[in-house]
Amino acid sequence: MFDIGFWELILIAVVGLVVLGPERLPVAIRNVSRWIGAARRMAGSVRDELEQELKIQELQDNLKKAEQMGMQNLSPDLQQSVDELKKAAEDVQRPYSNKSAGESNADAANASSPAKDKTE
Repeated sequence: MFDIGFWELILIAVVGLVVLGPERLPVAIRNVSRWIGAARRMAGSVRDELEQELKIQELQDNLKKAEQMGMQNLSPDLQQSVDELKKAAEDVQRPYSNKSAGESNADAANASSPAKDKTE
C-alpha cells in the first residue's frame, strides 16, 4: 500500500525511539496499532454493508424483470433470485410471527399476574 521497505521501518523506529523515548514508545505503538485495527474493522464493515446492498439491489432488479415477464418462463437465474427473495421474506417474517405469538402469551401471563398479586 505505502511501499515501505525494511530500512524505512528501521529508520521510523529509530526516530520514534529518539523522539518518544523508550518509556513511551511501546504505548505509542499500541495506540497506533489499535487505531489501525479500528480503521480496518470499520472499512470491512462498510465493505460488507455495500456488498449486501448491491446484492439486494440485484435481487430487486431480477424480481422486477420476473414480474414484467409474468413470473412464467423465467430463466434459471431469475427463478433462483425469485426463490431467494421468497426465502428471505419468510425469514424476515418468521421472527415477528413468533414474537407476536410470544407476546400474546406473555401478555396473557402478565394480565393474570397482577390479579394474583391483588388477591394475595
